[in-house]
Amino acid sequence: MAQDSNSERSKAKVPLKVTGPHVVAPATTPGAPEMGENSTKARKGAIFLAGVIGVYVVFLVATGQMGEFLSALSKVDTGWVMWAAFAFVLYFAFGVLAYVIAVYLDHESPVGVRDLMSVEASGVFFGNLTPMMAGAVPSQIYRLTRTGLDVGEASATQFTRFIMFQLGVVLFAAIMLFAKLSYFFQTYGDIIILNLVVFAVHFLELAGLFVVCLCPRLVIRVGNRAIRLADSRHWLKDRSHWDEMVNVQVMEFSDAFKRAAQDVPSMLLTLVVTMAQLACLYMIPWFVLRAFGIQADFVECLAAGSMVQMVASAVPLPGGTGGAEGGFVMFYGHMFGPSTSAGFLVWRIVTFFGPTLLAAPLLGLRSRGGRSIYRRVQALRDRLASVASGRRGGGHGRGGGSVTISMRGSAGRRG
Repeated sequence: MAQDSNSERSKAKVPLKVTGPHVVAPATTPGAPEMGENSTKARKGAIFLAGVIGVYVVFLVATGQMGEFLSALSKVDTGWVMWAAFAFVLYFAFGVLAYVIAVYLDHESPVGVRDLMSVEASGVFFGNLTPMMAGAVPSQIYRLTRTGLDVGEASATQFTRFIMFQLGVVLFAAIMLFAKLSYFFQTYGDIIILNLVVFAVHFLELAGLFVVCLCPRLVIRVGNRAIRLADSRHWLKDRSHWDEMVNVQVMEFSDAFKRAAQDVPSMLLTLVVTMAQLACLYMIPWFVLRAFGIQADFVECLAAGSMVQMVASAVPLPGGTGGAEGGFVMFYGHMFGPSTSAGFLVWRIVTFFGPTLLAAPLLGLRSRGGRSIYRRVQALRDRLASVASGRRGGGHGRGGGSVTISMRGSAGRRG
């Protein structure tokens, strides 16, 4: 990988349009139109979510649940809530680590850790405020271009990360379904069929991504036929956009994945990190349950968390509104009992509202340049190896040093 970094960099420099107008060169601030569109969507999403909160409060008052809601909140153990918040911090840290692994493969990459913290924060902020997290990927690609990468390089890094994250979501859900399928049917009955359908949709989405990565020419042929058919029926407003997507982006997407897949250990490590990241997210309801003084099975909470996430991600509204509430009540309602509304609010604050607000200040983080992450890691390894070798030979070195000083002293006295 190190020897091919220059060739890979040259391949990645083919301009790649994410959405909107074609980007010609980094000097034209790649992705700026897309970021403007994302910002508009994010503002609309924030207004929509504020309205949802207002409706939620009115619902509690109108149904007479406000007193019960406030009573449940007053009994919350804030210590467990802090543990829940720490779990989300770990979720964020693992997300940054997954990017670090991807950037580490390019030995001369200008991207630093602070840059990657900003990239992950962009995904949290714009993903939470746009329908089906549609704003996450474009905003992260744009943020990567601000580090000095061109659009092709940024897209290669982001799309590879996106595929591994989707693989982690599907794999985690599959493991939970296999391990707890009898529990799901006994506890939830036929409702679990809904989650099986949602799981199938996510699986097909992942399979489609792999088809694009591994069979790009087939996808291009099929895509061009679909474009001609749609254009002949006047279904397309901008054919050039779809031509660009099929004939340029598909091949770039495939090339980026294939280059990353050449380093199998790094891909597997990224998958492991992604699974740990998702586990941190899915365990948060367990901490919230403990905050309300409720005992629950940890693995069952993980399994339910993966199901809630899949339902919420299938709803085309900012923050998965509707899916998040329905999924939480469906899979955690029997655990929380009368505290379900209060538990949902605490869970939502820890996993959604709080991170969205706290991610905003991180969007502007910038690394100061200097050595690449690979060079820094190598320098750290060299220092640790030097310290270790010094300790192994430290006894002899210290003893020899004392004898030398003594001999010099006696020689001086003789003189």
